[in-house]
Amino acid sequence: FNAAAKDAAVAALTAQGCTVEVSDLYAMKFKAAATTEDITGGVKDAENFCYAKEIKLASEEGRLAEDIKKEQEKLKEADLVIFQFPMYWSSVPAIMKGWMDRVLGCAYAQEKRYSEGIFKDKKAMLSFTTDCPESVYSDTGINGDINVTLWPLQNGILNYCGFQVFAPQIFWDPATGSPESHSSMLEGWRTRLQNLCGEATVYFAPLDYFDKEKGFLLKPEVKEKYASKESGLTVGIHMGKPLPANSQTKAGV
Repeated sequence: FNAAAKDAAVAALTAQGCTVEVSDLYAMKFKAAATTEDITGGVKDAENFCYAKEIKLASEEGRLAEDIKKEQEKLKEADLVIFQFPMYWSSVPAIMKGWMDRVLGCAYAQEKRYSEGIFKDKKAMLSFTTDCPESVYSDTGINGDINVTLWPLQNGILNYCGFQVFAPQIFWDPATGSPESHSSMLEGWRTRLQNLCGEATVYFAPLDYFDKEKGFLLKPEVKEKYASKESGLTVGIHMGKPLPANSQTKAGV
């Protein structure tokens, strides 16, 4: 079904005049492990090897492995990045996490992150399948609230890199669905893609809400502003209050 969802997206976006490039990680046999092989010309500090530091330096000096360079070139040209995948263990498959680790290493920076991240002028979204019905990922379901599950991916990776994040496209349990339900899911996806540019993006607290000199805690004036609100700012930054409902699955919440 993920292949069908990918094909539907390619067709819908191409029909709108978009140039679409697909990175089929399995077909590419993309290397998932982040290792010293990702850096050409040797590492600077082999004795105290730190992948994040070495990959950032290699990126600045043009010493990245060829497969990383190619994917970063695609990112540079992209206005929108869609991650299509089956949810594994409440996250992305290992090969996609490897892509994120290796390709997005250039965006891992203390000085340019979140709302000031290097991809702040680009948009991204998750589109994925589950192996269970929606109820399982509800706030009373056994797997817990899907909004909590999505926080590390949408905030900790995409928002961290600066991406403006569209609400995810979730295909609930297609494996047990009928051909008719599959057709309906895919038609809904095509329809959404026709109007995607007009959608608002998911809300995340901007970087200037936090005080760098005090360990990036919320500034007093921000805490005061939200003191009377019934819920916290976001799933992660909840201020000890109830989580804002559906804030990772609906725009503008």
